[in-house]
Amino acid sequence: MKDKLGEQQINNPLHGVKLVDILEGLVAYYGWEELGMRINIRCFTHNPTIKSSLKFLKKTTWAREKVEELYKQLLQKYSK
Repeated sequence: MKDKLGEQQINNPLHGVKLVDILEGLVAYYGWEELGMRINIRCFTHNPTIKSSLKFLKKTTWAREKVEELYKQLLQKYSK
């Protein structure tokens, strides 16, 4: 069982990446306006800050999953 868990983490591109790093990377690449258009959540469209967005994303699973998925797509784009 422990080996399977280790294998899953090796294949997980987000393993060891903090949510703050994901968010900062997306903001650096897209900017707040584009990020808000791609993922339409209020913390990205109305007076966005890293702090307020992190607070919301840590509490809201569906929003965090959308952010993580967009980040994975960005990683795939640049790994080719």
